[in-house]
Amino acid sequence: MNIKCVKTGFLEENCYILEKNNECLIIDPGSDFNNIKSNIKNKVIGVLITHRHYDHIGALEQLLNEYKVPVYEKINLDEENYKLGNFSFNVIFTPGHTNDSVTYYFYKNKVMFTGDFLFFNNIGRCDLEGGNFSEMKKSIKKIKKYDDNIKIYPGHGQSTTLAREKEKNIYFNS
Repeated sequence: MNIKCVKTGFLEENCYILEKNNECLIIDPGSDFNNIKSNIKNKVIGVLITHRHYDHIGALEQLLNEYKVPVYEKINLDEENYKLGNFSFNVIFTPGHTNDSVTYYFYKNKVMFTGDFLFFNNIGRCDLEGGNFSEMKKSIKKIKKYDDNIKIYPGHGQSTTLAREKEKNIYFNS
């Protein structure tokens, strides 16, 4: 699986384009439709949303009008297996930043797309509408059980690994 990160908007949201066998999934289409579209080289089969903050869905409507594909979000069957075309993944319900935040875990590739739940050396804000620090702590506890070798692709900033966050992220040790 090939992963492209497209920075969008003034908050530099990370929109991800996942490519495999001439198909692609879009994760969190931020606010720059033309930039996202110019990076799509394969057949779009779906859009995954980690949460509904504007910086993560600003180009969603344009993307859906252009490609006529389904949107997957608020999938509440925690840790269920999903298959879309050539892609297999789990959905992990990770509230805290918002009450509907999910993480997508592509277990065959050992990668997670965490939206604004987990960042390099930090976590998402819990003081916005729908945020809850108690729920965030439960989500952190849940994610800690996963393999250290998993690479984390957050909604903003640089990627990291779960091992690094377990070791260095102060929120993982509180």
